[in-house]
Amino acid sequence: MFINITIDVNGNRQDIRIDSEQKIKEGLSVLRQRGKMPMGAVPDYFQSRLNQKPVSAYKAFSEEKVFDGDILTALF
Repeated sequence: MFINITIDVNGNRQDIRIDSEQKIKEGLSVLRQRGKMPMGAVPDYFQSRLNQKPVSAYKAFSEEKVFDGDILTALF
């Protein structure tokens, strides 16, 4: 299933449509390869705006219960 979310890394916000079974870190790597996110350190955790909790970048969006419309903000 695909979800629409926003990823915010250091104020660089990108709206994306992504497979919920993909790992968060892999999704961010794809954005960087396409030039949509700056190169640099990849965060290990993000803050989910909907769930109000940190989520691991090493797990799939579905595992961390990231749903359509969520905003993930990088935690460094």
